[in-house]
Amino acid sequence: MNNFEKKIVITGSAGFIGFHLSKMLLESGAEVLGIDCLSNYYDVNLKNARTKILKDFNSFKFLKLDLVNEVDTLNSEVESFSPDGIFHLAAQAGVRHSINVPEAYLSNNIVATFNILELSRKIKIKHLIIASTSSVYGANTDMPFNEEQATDTQLSFYAATKKSCESMGHAYANIYNLPVTMCRFFTVYGPWGRPDMALFKFTKNIISGKPIEVYNHGEMSRDFTYVSDVANSLIRLINLPPSTQEFLKKDRTSSNVAPYRVLNVGNSQPTGLLSFISAIEKELDMKAKIEFLDIQPGDVPRTFADASALFALTGYKPDKSIEEGVKEFINWYREYYEI
Repeated sequence: MNNFEKKIVITGSAGFIGFHLSKMLLESGAEVLGIDCLSNYYDVNLKNARTKILKDFNSFKFLKLDLVNEVDTLNSEVESFSPDGIFHLAAQAGVRHSINVPEAYLSNNIVATFNILELSRKIKIKHLIIASTSSVYGANTDMPFNEEQATDTQLSFYAATKKSCESMGHAYANIYNLPVTMCRFFTVYGPWGRPDMALFKFTKNIISGKPIEVYNHGEMSRDFTYVSDVANSLIRLINLPPSTQEFLKKDRTSSNVAPYRVLNVGNSQPTGLLSFISAIEKELDMKAKIEFLDIQPGDVPRTFADASALFALTGYKPDKSIEEGVKEFINWYREYYEI
């Protein structure tokens, strides 16, 4: 991905996926305006450490900004930057947290996305890519999940806000002819990951000799997708804005009335949770103490992406194996925490 000489805005640049995408774009020659409010949902030191790495690039500018409450600054800064594309990755994540603090999801997901849609409309952005989630498939049980399936049965308020953002994106694409792509990410993992996610929590507790909590008594599987595979997919998509004229009946991911598409971004190889834990145990050379628990409210037992549309469009297929991905995370974890 060399000589990617574009000006790109990334919201959530201090976040897990936003950091990796920003770094990959900067290494490819892009100019990046990173926007993040550095919320305290998890360890801010981790977000600051990611941002420090990005600031080593002369072509990176960082804006500490709240997308909900600092709209005038957002609009003026982005307008003066004059970007070729926007990746809106900033969001309040976490299924379980949305049960306890739903209002955070209303503002940080729905209102923030509305503000980005309004900004994108005003500056006539060439392509807006918005992060969605496999959680929108909710109670669906037909596997693999594909973009043609109805997504009307979200099981958490987090998923519901993400589905709302998809609907808002389609409306803006239709009314204002704004090219919008929604990317449904499937359980992203890797170095610099979020402390509230399974790989991070499991690794931390196994090393500390503490038990790990395994829900649904281990009867869970996830389509774990390595973070650099996600970043590579996103970079390839930015030059492929959807257009109403290109709509084909056989293209299940595109709208037939608006420049809008939905795409699964996943590895298409679901892994059982116990197999995932085994890979961590093998890499650490330590055994986990497992505490089996019932499935948590809002959780889905299984995810599995049909990512064939992503491959058809970009020629790229996420394919990092669990063993390789877990090894790279644990190597990072040991180095970062000096273990």
